[in-house]
Amino acid sequence: MGSFWAYHQFIIAAFAACLVLIALSNWRLLRRAGDWAPPTAWPRVSVLVPARNEDVNIGDCVRSLLAQDYPDCEVIVLDDQSCDRTGEILAELASQDRRLRVIPGLALPEGWLGKHWACQQLAESATGDLLFFTDADTRHEPQSLRHGIAALMAEQADLLTACPRQEVVTWAEKLVVPFFPWSILSFLPLALAYRVRTHAFCAANGQYMLFRRAAYDQIGGYAAVRTDAVDDIALARQIKAHGLSWRMALATQDVRCRMYRNSAQVFEGFTKNLFAGFGYRMLPFVLVWLWIGIVFLQPPIVLVLIAAGLLHSTYSVVMAAAGVFLAVLLWGISNARFGFPLYLALFYPVTTVLVLFIAARSMALAVRGRSTWKGRTMVRARIRWW
Repeated sequence: MGSFWAYHQFIIAAFAACLVLIALSNWRLLRRAGDWAPPTAWPRVSVLVPARNEDVNIGDCVRSLLAQDYPDCEVIVLDDQSCDRTGEILAELASQDRRLRVIPGLALPEGWLGKHWACQQLAESATGDLLFFTDADTRHEPQSLRHGIAALMAEQADLLTACPRQEVVTWAEKLVVPFFPWSILSFLPLALAYRVRTHAFCAANGQYMLFRRAAYDQIGGYAAVRTDAVDDIALARQIKAHGLSWRMALATQDVRCRMYRNSAQVFEGFTKNLFAGFGYRMLPFVLVWLWIGIVFLQPPIVLVLIAAGLLHSTYSVVMAAAGVFLAVLLWGISNARFGFPLYLALFYPVTTVLVLFIAARSMALAVRGRSTWKGRTMVRARIRWW
C-alpha cells in the first residue's frame, strides 16, 4: 500500500509538471493579435452580432464596432426577438450610421438552437469576403479588426479565433471564469493541435470567430452544427474535419468582455457548455473530471491532513507540496497570460470544487433534458456512454 501511495503521489506531481510545460509552450505560440504585419490589401469583412435581450450591452458593443479603423466593413446585428430595449437601441444607432444593418430574427425552427439560428441568418445577410462573429457583450478597440485580419491573412488560416480579456467583478466570476482559458493553455498543446486532424485537439472562443467566407460555406456554416450547444468548438472541429486550418490568438489588448454579471449567470452559462463540450459522452466526462479533482484537490488535502497530525510521511509532504506549488505556478502562468489577477492562483482549490459542481450539474440537467439558456429550453441531446 505504501509503495502504491508513493507512486500515486508521484504521478500527480509529474502530471502537473507536464501541464506547466504545455502552458509554457502555449505562451509562446499564443501570440497577441497585433503581432502580425498588415496585408497588402484589406478584404471586405462582415461583422455579425446576434443579440437577444442585450439592452445592457448592445449599445457599447455596436459603437465600438462602428469605430473600427478598418477601410471596408459592414456591421450587421440580428435582434433575436428581444423583449427588452435591444431593438429600440439598435434602431437609434442604425439611424446614425449607414454601415449598421439591423435585421429582425425569424421564428426559431424546430431542431435549431437559438444563437445558431441567429448566426445562420446573419451569415446569409453578409456581403463580406470574411465573416467575423462576435458577441453582444464584447467591446472592441479601434484596431481590433485590423489586428485580427492581419493575423488570419499572415497565417493563411481559414478560421482565426481569439481570447479576449475577460472582465471579472463578482467573486463567482473571479473563481469560475478563469478556469476555461486556463484549461486551453494547460491541456491543449497548440503545437500539436495545429498539425493533427484529430477533433479532440481543438479549441475556439465564440466571442471571436473570424472565418474566410469560402471556408464557412464549405463546412456548411451554422447549419452543420445547429444542435451543438458549444457551437464555437463544433465549428472549429468542422474546419479540421474538412482539412482546413485554424489558429488561435490572444486579443486581450483588442477586445474585452464581461460574460456574466452574477453567480446565477455564471452557473447557467457554464452548466450549458461543460457536458456538451464532451459530446454528451458520460464515461470520458466523468473520468476527466474525476482526474482533475484528484490532481488539484488531493495535494492540498494531504497537506491539511499532515498539518492536523493525521498523516505522517516525509515523502507525502514533499510530493503534496510539489503538487500545490506546480498548481499555483500553472494558474499563475495562465492568469498572467490572460490578464486575470495573479492572486486568484492561490484560490485554485476553490475554483476546482466549484467547476466540479458545475460539471456534475451540467451532466445531470442534460440527462434529464432540462438544460436552458436565455429563457429557452435547449434541444435534448443524445446521451452516449462513450
